[in-house]
Amino acid sequence: MDALIVDASAQIELLNSKRISASELLKLAIDRVQALNPRLNAIVAQDIEPALRKAEKIDSRRIKDEHLGALAGLPMTVKDTFDVENLPASAGMEELLHRTASDAVVVKHVKEEGAIVFGKTNTPVKAGDWQTFNALYGTTNNPWDQKRTPGGSSGGSAVAVATGMASLEIGADIAGSLRIPASFCGVFAHKPTYGVVSLRGLVPPPGSIVDMDMAVVGPIARSARDLTLLFSVISQTPRHEPAEDRLRNLRVALWHEESLFALDPQVDSRITTLGRKLAELGAIVEEIGSPVDCERLLSAYATLLFSITYADMPAAQRAAFEMLRWPAKLASSLGSKPISWAHGIMGATARHSEWLKANEIRAVMGRQIQSLFAKYDVILAPVAAVCAFPHDHRPALMRKLKCSDDRSLSYLELMNWVALPTVLELPATTMPAGLTEAGLPVGMQIIGPHGSDTRTLGIARAIEQEIEGFSAPPIASIT
Repeated sequence: MDALIVDASAQIELLNSKRISASELLKLAIDRVQALNPRLNAIVAQDIEPALRKAEKIDSRRIKDEHLGALAGLPMTVKDTFDVENLPASAGMEELLHRTASDAVVVKHVKEEGAIVFGKTNTPVKAGDWQTFNALYGTTNNPWDQKRTPGGSSGGSAVAVATGMASLEIGADIAGSLRIPASFCGVFAHKPTYGVVSLRGLVPPPGSIVDMDMAVVGPIARSARDLTLLFSVISQTPRHEPAEDRLRNLRVALWHEESLFALDPQVDSRITTLGRKLAELGAIVEEIGSPVDCERLLSAYATLLFSITYADMPAAQRAAFEMLRWPAKLASSLGSKPISWAHGIMGATARHSEWLKANEIRAVMGRQIQSLFAKYDVILAPVAAVCAFPHDHRPALMRKLKCSDDRSLSYLELMNWVALPTVLELPATTMPAGLTEAGLPVGMQIIGPHGSDTRTLGIARAIEQEIEGFSAPPIASIT
């Protein structure tokens, strides 16, 4: 048995039964980092000595049978967008490193429960890409194929969990940054209902006390029960165990055909196969079309998202974008896609009246989706149009996604399938749905109504037990 590849819940059982000590588990994780990180570049900063001292203290308390926290002795890393004492978040930028930082709220919570945070994981600059690379730390590679990206922006986090370098991870999501890396690396992640988990200490910007619109913080793990465990800690909510036979009579809306959203046939095959298996286990699975008007959804998303991500752009860039507003308006009126350079410019320079219009669309669609959830318990959908793709560090608008049937897609189409739960602030649990013929992971998202986090997590656990769960990439066995 590989003590680093079993899930965190099993590791806790090993620790509590004293079959392994926290010090031993941490040293195994450090050795795994030394063995694999030169190839994968997931861990970008470590603070080993304090971690070893904490592990020793936990071991001493466990031997005395003292009460310990829910995560006591688990070696963890966190995405380098969260401030950690002695390890300030860089978000891939040199200028943010030289700060004095205290623990982000979620980091504080896991430490209070005994987790040993010994390192930080790589992220793109400002956590603003679906690939994980930056000039400060370099490129992170996918553990299933090092020539491909692990996704972003929580790419380093997903790699660390997939390979056993970390028991658990904490990431963030505003455009699929938890879900896409989980899908590309074959692990589990949970995008919570908006507002359930504190964003305090999430960078950029450093020191913000205002929660960013649509942004959420969530767990990454090797099992659904681990997601539930870590979610309960970072959200400070009670942990709920799922009921039995959750899949029987579960009402599932299978959403995999959408006229505006492309989908690789290999990804589609994994999603529909899992839907069929759910039906065989007694779930009521029905295929649905668009749950909302997806063109309006994406248009609103572009305004809401780009007005946030470009809020702090330099004055010269803002002036250039302002000059492009008229051509962007013209392109939009001539039928450019909702997610395009034109809508990006319009969103980045959005007027308050335009933001209000997008927010109204969000509110209307929020009511519409309530009607759908009166008929179905969850929506089952792809996470991304494609699986992990080769590294491509050209300017974003020059990048293309290649499907297995040779279709070429715009890079911005990675926003499509993640848009619904993001804009409507819904919980979405991502879990493995199998491998493509090329041996690459495919993830699916289980989307639930507002506030149903424990429900989607429980359904993911039931599916994991009955159908599909985590498989370690072959590189994880290298020592």
